[in-house]
Amino acid sequence: MKKVNVIIFHLIISLTAFAQSPLLIPDYISGSEVQLTLQEGEVELFQGHLTKSIGYNQNILGPTLIFDKGQDVSIDVVNKLNEPTTVHWHGLHVSPKNDGGPHTIINPDHTWSPEFTILDEAATYWYHPHLHEHTEEQVTNGAAGFIIVRDADEAELELPRTYGVDDIPIVIQSRAFDSDNQFMMNTAADNIILCNATIDAFLDAPAQVVRLRLLNGSTERLYNLGFSDDRNFFQIASDGGLLNEPVSMNRLVLVPGERAEILLDLSGDLGKSLTLISYGSELPNGYYGASNPSVMPMGNIEGYSSNNLNGNDFEVLDINVISPSEDAVLSIPGTLVNHIPYSEDDVDRTRSLVFSPGQMGPHGMVNGPFSINNQSFDLNVINEEVLFENTEIWELRNMTAIAHPFHIHDVQFYILDINGSIPSASMRGRKDVVIVPPMGGTVRIIMRFDDFADIETPYMYHCHMLSHEDDGMMGQFLVLPLTTNEINLDPSIVTCSPNPATNFMRITGAPQANLKIYDIRGNMVRDESRIREDQEININNLEPGIYILTIESDKFKNSLKLMKL
Repeated sequence: MKKVNVIIFHLIISLTAFAQSPLLIPDYISGSEVQLTLQEGEVELFQGHLTKSIGYNQNILGPTLIFDKGQDVSIDVVNKLNEPTTVHWHGLHVSPKNDGGPHTIINPDHTWSPEFTILDEAATYWYHPHLHEHTEEQVTNGAAGFIIVRDADEAELELPRTYGVDDIPIVIQSRAFDSDNQFMMNTAADNIILCNATIDAFLDAPAQVVRLRLLNGSTERLYNLGFSDDRNFFQIASDGGLLNEPVSMNRLVLVPGERAEILLDLSGDLGKSLTLISYGSELPNGYYGASNPSVMPMGNIEGYSSNNLNGNDFEVLDINVISPSEDAVLSIPGTLVNHIPYSEDDVDRTRSLVFSPGQMGPHGMVNGPFSINNQSFDLNVINEEVLFENTEIWELRNMTAIAHPFHIHDVQFYILDINGSIPSASMRGRKDVVIVPPMGGTVRIIMRFDDFADIETPYMYHCHMLSHEDDGMMGQFLVLPLTTNEINLDPSIVTCSPNPATNFMRITGAPQANLKIYDIRGNMVRDESRIREDQEININNLEPGIYILTIESDKFKNSLKLMKL
């Protein structure tokens, strides 16, 4: 294990404009063996006052983990808290047992030791607790850290990648504090902005092209980011990897859990200063951070209107431009990588997830508790079952008065459309978080469930507003193997029609064979001996869903996928 101390971790911070503090750049850890110890701490966020916190290997936040695609890693996570926790590798494509969801609990004084191969493309990911009903509490108190993945395609590009110099991770978090300067939860009083656990932070950046890895680590707040001189910058990556080409913009909306990498050209700005600003005044109603978080005139959140960040522009980070570093990058590349999204022609199934309030009326439509498909999260209920290697479209429809950022574990997806329109160029890359507009807003995403199947341990999907997630706006799904038996998949031998079917299906091309039907958990639900070459099978008593038909004789064994309506 290699550990590099980039700057001494300290926080000497005041709220006054005359006592800015340098942006904390987290230490980083690279190599195949990593130890993370979640521990209690204290930090001086306000001058002369200590705030209780938690962090990995330090008082607050955690070290940045830097991995290479294809690398085998083993991580020991030690829990030194007085309560259980979990660690979720947000955005990484790992097996459900390694994913760190709410089923993978680490009790106090226990160690969890996942091992997995980095299968992900070069991008910015992050890690944080995912303990059911306590995610907001533990993340708010400081438990979070960056993950940077590098790969061969990214290495061939002329991009800034000197960590902490021209390649800088920045997590933006709005926080609320009580009269004793302690973190508060379950409140709309999040009127203090932290960048890398630093209040009123500044960054000394070299006069060259710099790469900012931006993460919205807030509980609920959206940011509409731009610079004080309204200059253009270039987005080069979204949640799960590089875009096909840099996208020029002067505003970037970043929702909770979402990441973006941008290039900022400071080559002609030596000696100047500029400020990263969130232009909240430009956010439409219905988005947390706008003048009104609801699109309903009567809908609001208690304490929201008195928060001076809401509906207003505010400073996030000051940047002072200093002398360039050695081997400075001075230009923006014209192209990046070549992504080809999944095709709708290859889709095996389309699902619909509807976001709904727990109660109707203005209060419930914006305050919740919210649910997905009218089901509040239950650790013992599997909400969806997906077949291994399926390509699926999930239609996300939001029937509440507030926008929700949707996150799915396991896979990266591509956005097909938002309210029927093709997404902007910056949103056409690999994603694991997408904002779903309010009051009937619809987003369609397409994804493929490769590499991992497990009949016991589920993955999660949920709103990444942590208070909504903790209140039950979450579901879980299994990725299941086709059957529990090894079979020869050759659909040309036999056919069944119609498919999908309602009451009957006809089997052809299988003389004197045995037919067995399995549900997607691998349980046999029908055994038909000695079917004829052309035989009609009654399936009226089967529950709607996907089934696997195995047809076997002394000369062949074959399977087909059947959808029962």
